[in-house]
Amino acid sequence: MELQDIDILNTVITFLWIVYLWEAYLSYRQGCLYKSAREVPDELKDVLDKETFEKARLYQIDKREFGFWSGLYSQFETTLILFFGGLPFLWAVSGRFIQRFGLGPEYEITQSLVFVLAEVLFSTVISLPWSLYSTFVIEERHGFNKQTLGFFFKDKVKKLVVAMAIALPIVALLIYIIKVGGDYFFIYAWLFMFTISLLLMTVYADYIAPLFDKFTPLPDGVLKTSIEKLSASIDFPLTKIFVVDGSKRSSHSNAYFYGFFKNKRIVLFDTLLENFAPMNKDKDAKESEADKETTLEDVQEETEDVDVEVTEKTSADELEKLQEEEKTDSEKEPENKKRKIGCTDEEVLAVLSHELGHWKLNHILKNLAIGQANMLLSFLIFSMLMKQQVLYDAFGFTSQPTIVGLTIIFQYILSPYNELMSFCVTYLSRCYEFQADAFAKKLHHAAALQSALIKLEQDNLSFPLADWLYSTWHYSHPPLLERLRALGKTE
Repeated sequence: MELQDIDILNTVITFLWIVYLWEAYLSYRQGCLYKSAREVPDELKDVLDKETFEKARLYQIDKREFGFWSGLYSQFETTLILFFGGLPFLWAVSGRFIQRFGLGPEYEITQSLVFVLAEVLFSTVISLPWSLYSTFVIEERHGFNKQTLGFFFKDKVKKLVVAMAIALPIVALLIYIIKVGGDYFFIYAWLFMFTISLLLMTVYADYIAPLFDKFTPLPDGVLKTSIEKLSASIDFPLTKIFVVDGSKRSSHSNAYFYGFFKNKRIVLFDTLLENFAPMNKDKDAKESEADKETTLEDVQEETEDVDVEVTEKTSADELEKLQEEEKTDSEKEPENKKRKIGCTDEEVLAVLSHELGHWKLNHILKNLAIGQANMLLSFLIFSMLMKQQVLYDAFGFTSQPTIVGLTIIFQYILSPYNELMSFCVTYLSRCYEFQADAFAKKLHHAAALQSALIKLEQDNLSFPLADWLYSTWHYSHPPLLERLRALGKTE
């Protein structure tokens, strides 16, 4: 390696560590808040109980500690791979693999596909223990995981197969376009990726998502009628409403819409709907069974009172004590009955008013435009750097494979730009959230949206407090208290 080659690699690794240390510092600040905040904020004391607040705090502490160790491992892994030539080693292994089938270096696209597949398989295997721990220890400990071990692995394999079935043809065509596109290949490559983005957005919900989840039409009723009226009132071209069984994986909730032009569809997670959440059905069944048992016991006691002669009298003091205990138990009973998971119909409408606000205010189109402008600029920079052998030398390559150039430039050389862009998009997203909340407020759903946000915070064990610097850098959605204050303001 020449000095300038070493400088490039060292600069990349140094920047990656600067970003990691910055992220670790922000996480430390947020972690200090988790540990010091022991009381429910005054603004939430009437709607957020101490028990839920404490559960959320402990959940976030566990997630933060897990994130620290997994992030540290990932950082060392990346550093070692770059420093000891893991990428050129994998490229060489891919070359030797295709040689077994009589294919030489001239079959670059084939070797590139093997390279990508090997990289994905390596990443999947290495991250598997972390994924297992996150799902079956942390999420299980806090009551969110609904997966069995068999379902977990089946889901992983299915996702990997589908992802590779989609990604490998795209990679092959992209490399081909870059090789035959001439001086303006970056425009053709961008147009190709733009088309792929639109295609995936179109077919994902109809053909890909159903491979993993069951989508059921929302039954006729008050909620469906209300959603249709809401959509019509803002000229949202709604065609179908689905409920997806997200509860088979987790009790986290969500809602979204998709589709182009006059073919919009709304998807609601079953965990979002109070009347659909399986957890509520299980709870109702248990309470019903408990009521039956209690009734049976009462009948038995009454029978015993008739058949058995009372030979001893209870003293006045003992009777008074028993009555006091019964009174205390009856007072505690309502507290022991936990509220149902999910939102009421009115709260669901408020959440959808917020989501449809993103559509009405063209947030989706704006994000699409920003994303495509970013992609075009990235391809332009790639076109100016892809022939610089010094970049390939810095990462241990003697040749200039297109897929390697894409990896080096997009993932490492452009990492400072990517970090800046990510921060700007996060900031913009927070602005969009406030605007969508304001839209729901104009539709007279402010109170219901406030209630829904609090319930979703409780159901997902989100912590209502956030360090200002941590939230500024990370949160694509404003903290709960900021949203509640904005919704509560009078014009």
